[in-house]
Amino acid sequence: YSKKGLSTNKENVSSWKDSFYNPRTGEVLGRTASSWALILLFYLVFYCFLAGMFVLTMWVMLLTLDDYVPRYRDRVPHPGLVIRPALEISFNKSNPLTYVKCVQELETFLQRYNDTEQEKNEDCPRGKYFMQNESKEMAKKACRFKRGNLTSCSGLSDTSFGYSEGKPCVLLTMNRIIGLKPRGEPYINCTIKRDAQIEMQYFPNKGLIDLMYFPYYGKKAHENYTQPLVAVKLLFTKEEYNKDLTVECKVEGSDLRNNDDRDKFLGRVSFKIKVVE
Repeated sequence: YSKKGLSTNKENVSSWKDSFYNPRTGEVLGRTASSWALILLFYLVFYCFLAGMFVLTMWVMLLTLDDYVPRYRDRVPHPGLVIRPALEISFNKSNPLTYVKCVQELETFLQRYNDTEQEKNEDCPRGKYFMQNESKEMAKKACRFKRGNLTSCSGLSDTSFGYSEGKPCVLLTMNRIIGLKPRGEPYINCTIKRDAQIEMQYFPNKGLIDLMYFPYYGKKAHENYTQPLVAVKLLFTKEEYNKDLTVECKVEGSDLRNNDDRDKFLGRVSFKIKVVE
């Protein structure tokens, strides 16, 4: 019985080895060399065909794209509103270390609005769109926006942007959207939520965003373009010190949306501010 069992074990081991390589037929994993060669050739041709189809599809798709203008622009018809230096501002007007980051953020951002940079741009007529569709050149000209337009919030006469006196400035910009031409006279208007009332100054006057900065032709075509800014100076008094206040700013006076419940930054932005005496 033991010899018979030993013989059976040898046959099992031999059968298991033959399943990988059979020396009698020359088969590997049940297939001859020619069979394996045909299978490998089939898959090589098959995957080369798939790769070729992918490359051809990508090439055809790239032919439909424009280097200067996105093909589809209907998903972002209205711009969002962005605030600087931050969405939450809290500082002690008597301690420069508490607002130095805000000042640095504003100064860094305004570097591109220096006169030396803006002299490269055009002195455009106010109150109308700066259309350049008829120009054959793909590179578009940009209208000037000098930081001096922000007067007391420019950081030129007051390098602390009002933070040292407890009357801080914030900067508001709209997101760039290619081809946007707002109707009317868009301007920024800010209000304090709750019962508190704080006087505000807007720069440029009345927070107007001039139409000459529209339309925008894209990052590649409009290389020197700088977005128009609106600075808001919050004139805190002693009654408003040491209070957490929420300010909401909106784009008004045009057809740009500012009341979408699904997007709180569409045409508006809210920020919190606290000034400690």
